[in-house]
Amino acid sequence: MTETIIPADVLELVEANLREVQDFPTPGVLFRDFTPLIANAQAFSKLIKALANRYRGKIDAVAGLESRGFILAAPLAVELGVGMVTVRKAGRLPGPVVGVDYDLEYGSARMELQPFTVEDGQRVLVIDDVLATGGTANAAFELIKQAGGIPAGLCVLIELDELDGRSALLGYEVDAVYKY
Repeated sequence: MTETIIPADVLELVEANLREVQDFPTPGVLFRDFTPLIANAQAFSKLIKALANRYRGKIDAVAGLESRGFILAAPLAVELGVGMVTVRKAGRLPGPVVGVDYDLEYGSARMELQPFTVEDGQRVLVIDDVLATGGTANAAFELIKQAGGIPAGLCVLIELDELDGRSALLGYEVDAVYKY
């Protein structure tokens, strides 16, 4: 593990509350589950407070990526006293919306955002549970720009180093709480 973005004692709590699930959702996949972390009120609260300390005064809004990013984004936005923007899969937000199509390993997807939820010039931190290939984060950055905001970087709970998603996000600050 490299440099940590949160205090060591909080990182230990996070690590103790992550689990690996073999063959989920399909055979051969090793799923990184943070459900125990959010079920542990003390650990989750300490994580959110530590993240808030890192970003306080540096951002104007938090954008949560559907769906597990919402779990992290909402309490972080509340702790910082800023708004939360939802970045959703296609067809899940009432209009008007802006959208971005992006490639996945096997196919493509579309993410959307309601542009009126981002103010012109607003610094928006994107937050999600996992950084894999970086495609979803890049789509979120593009949506924020289309809406008039400024992508302030990406924060993820877990980064999967072997997939090298960070290289797809050049030019943006990328913070990971924990790396596998």
